[in-house]
Amino acid sequence: MWEYGNPGEPAPYSHTFLKRMDFTIEVVKVAVVLFGVLNLAGLLTWVERKQSAVMQDRIGANRASIFGIRAMGLFHPLADAAKLILKEDFVPENADRILHTLAPFAALFFALITFAAIPFGDALEINGREIDLQVADLNVGILYIFAMMSMGVYGVVLAGWSSNNKYSLLGGLRASSQMISYEITMGVSIMGVIMVYNSLNLQDIVRGQGDLLLGFIPKWGVLTQPLACLLFMTAALAETKRIPFDLPEGESEIIGYFTEYSGMKFGMFFMTDFVETVLAAALTTTLFFGGWQIPYLYRDGLHLFGTVFPLPPLLIVVLQVLAFTLKVAFFCWFLMLIRWTLPRFRYDQLMRLGWKMMLPLSLLNIFVTGVVIMLLNA
Repeated sequence: MWEYGNPGEPAPYSHTFLKRMDFTIEVVKVAVVLFGVLNLAGLLTWVERKQSAVMQDRIGANRASIFGIRAMGLFHPLADAAKLILKEDFVPENADRILHTLAPFAALFFALITFAAIPFGDALEINGREIDLQVADLNVGILYIFAMMSMGVYGVVLAGWSSNNKYSLLGGLRASSQMISYEITMGVSIMGVIMVYNSLNLQDIVRGQGDLLLGFIPKWGVLTQPLACLLFMTAALAETKRIPFDLPEGESEIIGYFTEYSGMKFGMFFMTDFVETVLAAALTTTLFFGGWQIPYLYRDGLHLFGTVFPLPPLLIVVLQVLAFTLKVAFFCWFLMLIRWTLPRFRYDQLMRLGWKMMLPLSLLNIFVTGVVIMLLNA
């Protein structure tokens, strides 16, 4: 349906059409983010095997093949998916069947919807309409992310409690105490970032990192908040519940919260770990490494040596999205590197690190940041 203006003027779109266009754009952005996250998480199951094989001087997974083609083991994630789908869905006797079924859904759901507030690009202009490359442009994006991340613990706790297994329950309790301990440090550590960039909106924080220090150094969070970056990455690694922070699973101690899970329910917990790894990498990139920013590249082109080299707007957007993707991929690799390098902490060491070392350091970081900002303003 069209609404026409004065004679000789172009016919503007109707309000109904614009609403449908906005809805379509949002659906496309959601589909792009989910497609990227789920496929990267699935690929990480292969990366983990091959990367550990390289570090340990062995071949790694390479047996799954299609028509004799092995493709360096890339078909193993497909074989894993087929195996999990075809496995029997076992529920222990006297377990709470409803909660036992809902737990893996809750864990994966809250991990996925956290990506809604993470910007993967600046803005794309189409027919005069500016489209933010972010599913939800929230003024309180950081608060939204921490709210969703904290809800994910319910899936883990419910999995342990509903299984009617004392070891699973112990794993769920370990997960809840660990996530509470390190989420506090994670939240306090980024207070310095909020103070420096003066916003809770992740898109504004990324754009703020496009400024230059001393006229030529990108104002990335890792340079303005180096201690916060280290603390945040450590706490984010603990949130993923992977070595050296995999106390809630601890296969050697037989206390994993998913001990009584099989089939795709186990597969969803397995996938959640990798989705959270991608989330940790994306948040580290967004808060401390410029997000989609490329040094000296702005909307009007490349700024070098006092000269602006114009570039097509579409090319700039593509380069920014590619930069964000490569940064996330690098930190996924880096987190895998840590996973295959460090041994597991004892539980008392885990708690001591979180409460007696990281939390005081994060509070100290806020104090130092406040003093520096006050001196600079003065």
